[in-house]
Amino acid sequence: MSEAEAAAAKSDLPVRAAAGLVMVAVAVAAIYFGGWPFRILVGLAAAMMLIEWCDMHKLRRTWPVVGLAMLAVNLWLLPEVLFPSAQFDGEPAQDVWWGLAVAAGFGLLLGFVSRSVRLGGGYLYVAVPSFALLILNWLSWEAVFWAMIVTWSTDTFAYFAGRSIGGPKLAPKISPKKTWAGLIGGMAGAALLGWITAHLFGLGAAFLYSGALMGLLAQAGDLYESWVKRQAGVKDSGTLLPGHGGVLDRLDGLLPVIVATLAVAAAGTWAA
Repeated sequence: MSEAEAAAAKSDLPVRAAAGLVMVAVAVAAIYFGGWPFRILVGLAAAMMLIEWCDMHKLRRTWPVVGLAMLAVNLWLLPEVLFPSAQFDGEPAQDVWWGLAVAAGFGLLLGFVSRSVRLGGGYLYVAVPSFALLILNWLSWEAVFWAMIVTWSTDTFAYFAGRSIGGPKLAPKISPKKTWAGLIGGMAGAALLGWITAHLFGLGAAFLYSGALMGLLAQAGDLYESWVKRQAGVKDSGTLLPGHGGVLDRLDGLLPVIVATLAVAAAGTWAA
């Protein structure tokens, strides 16, 4: 990193920190209150991610609007049909799989009708984790908080480990600043804070010991989005969040973590 880039990054740090604290506060409040505040936040974030995806790939506005309508059905109407009481009674597994299958089916349908693999793939990329997040919140708000903690700790520990230790690059052709030290530091931070959070909330053994794996998934999600942006020739997915770029830039690591966390939570709950 050149001196100019280092100075720019340093001057940008207070803005990033302030914006990060605001986002954390909003997310924690939404998780705590649950219900419609949480669903509204998830819906808005999903809509922004889909818009950013379409803008990155320079897709015509007509089909993205259709995609947003499908997203509304997935996140606003479908949960009411499958879980009218917002409770997991009877045999929830079947309903959850149906919900995820519908979200995936919408993406395949959108890609087929629009003749755009990028649009269909983008819908799958956003809608499936977003739907999974709503279900996870109903299943266990503590698990949602745990997923957020391991993702945030991965980003934080990876950042400081990478800057302080340096060393060999992790994937220089995709994300030149990421290092192996950052990967290991991020996984270690996720393992530590994931264990502490799981212990405090009384979550099962799977949560106690899967933090490092989630840290790996979070960084894989980050790398994937970096690859997508490189292919699209853009630096950030958007400009909505000061110092962070777009919503997709901020949540790229959380998307795979949420799906994996739902699997862990569901396995433990339905086995009980």
